Amino acid sequence: MTSNRSLLFTSALVVALLGYMYADSLVFLFSRWVGTEDSSHGVFVPFISGYLIWQARLRLSQVSREKSWLGLAVIALGLMLYVVGELSTLFIVLHFSLWIVIVGLAITLLGIRGAKVIAFPLGYLLTAIPLPTFINANLSSQLQLWSSSLGVGCLQLVGVMAFREGNVIDLGPVQLQVVEACSGIRYLLPLTSLALLCAYLFKDRMWKRVVLVLSAIPISILINGFRIGMIGVLVELYGKGAAEGFYHLFEGWVIFMVSLGLLILEMELLGRVGTSRVGKPFLEQFTWRERSEDNNHPAVPSVPCRMQSASGRAYLCSVALLAPFTLFSTVVVDREEIVPPRTAFVDFPMLIDGWQGAPFALEQQYIDALRFDDYVLADYRSDKEQPVNFYAAYYRSQRKGQSAHSPQSCLPGGGWEIASLTQRDLPMSQGMMQPLSVNRVVIQKGDQKQIVLYWFKQRERHLTNEYMVKVYLLWDAFSRQRTDGALVRLASLVGPGESEFTVDQRLQEFAVVAGRELTRFVPD
Repeated sequence: MTSNRSLLFTSALVVALLGYMYADSLVFLFSRWVGTEDSSHGVFVPFISGYLIWQARLRLSQVSREKSWLGLAVIALGLMLYVVGELSTLFIVLHFSLWIVIVGLAITLLGIRGAKVIAFPLGYLLTAIPLPTFINANLSSQLQLWSSSLGVGCLQLVGVMAFREGNVIDLGPVQLQVVEACSGIRYLLPLTSLALLCAYLFKDRMWKRVVLVLSAIPISILINGFRIGMIGVLVELYGKGAAEGFYHLFEGWVIFMVSLGLLILEMELLGRVGTSRVGKPFLEQFTWRERSEDNNHPAVPSVPCRMQSASGRAYLCSVALLAPFTLFSTVVVDREEIVPPRTAFVDFPMLIDGWQGAPFALEQQYIDALRFDDYVLADYRSDKEQPVNFYAAYYRSQRKGQSAHSPQSCLPGGGWEIASLTQRDLPMSQGMMQPLSVNRVVIQKGDQKQIVLYWFKQRERHLTNEYMVKVYLLWDAFSRQRTDGALVRLASLVGPGESEFTVDQRLQEFAVVAGRELTRFVPD
């Protein structure tokens, strides 16, 4: 009884320490579960994993507890990732850190063999972690284009005249924009998570399980394309209102249930292929297996969970490791950062070497989403050429949830589609020791074409890769106590009679003159 009380008290202390240390990331995680349909399945995952662990209680009681000090090393790895996640402002790293700590605690309590028994429930927890924002946005953008193409194909198949421009479906009098919410990612992620669970319960050959999980991807994409085509048909028959409100929501639920039905049908078919029980359907095989296990173990006794000496000491040592680190985490989270003096963007010159600027304001919804500390947005024109749209957003401290947002994820909107994405070095300007590295993006919408240059100014560095931005954020936060930086973006239309080379020259010329001014507003 004393051992059980010690286990309960120790476990409660562990939960309290982890809850305090990972409070911000857990709040963010829960907000994604309840606030976005892409990750809405995540709220059920911990309960499913807990139920699967409870189901395995008999096997756990029969596993001998061996020394499990390896769990402490796993916990230490998770805590190191915690520091990395805090300094690099990546919630995904913090979520993965918490998962590793949980795995380490399981090893210290149950031993290696015991942890293997519940390996799937522990691994299944990873499906509750949302994709990083930049990966989710890039994947969603690509899915939007695929879904638009499939939707147009379905419409043309049934005789409805439809054309696609980027993620916009043109039905003549009505245009349907396949926005991020219609990309199909809200089906892809939950269905993949469900396919993993089904594969675990399938209890058949490994290749069948792999096929089942991988098939969730094309099923969700194809079904979502069919859904968009169906919305187009309804719009053609009943008007634009058919694409909004209840109809849209109803179609979404119906399509998800259809996807689930196809997954179950696939399990039924796979259950009939290459097995010794020819002709037995999947559900019958599963029931037979459960009865077989019940014959071997006719009753599942109530198994008291007692800490044996080796695992008990390791589990207690894990608490001794977590407690001081929790205090250290407070220092990491509340650390002071150096904010260099700078000039506000409101004073950015509107006349630069013959370029005349006209500033304008961003809509509040974009300001709330981007969460920058300062910005400038203006159109600059030289002579009678097409203007150059200039945008720079400054972040004083790039903490979790507040960092430079890559334009790559939001460029394919309003019918625009990315035609090419390359890196380019612009010639060195006066005061710059090396060429300016930028991303060059060509976006198209019908006959219109636009060239976009963007880069990240992180202190004295000019970076083109958002992953490297995170690496330098980690390094500079540790070595220089600074995480300030900015995103800089230039864009210009390819005008009538102009070539891409002409626009590149225009953008390059403005990038050189604007770059000389930027240092006052985005300090090195």
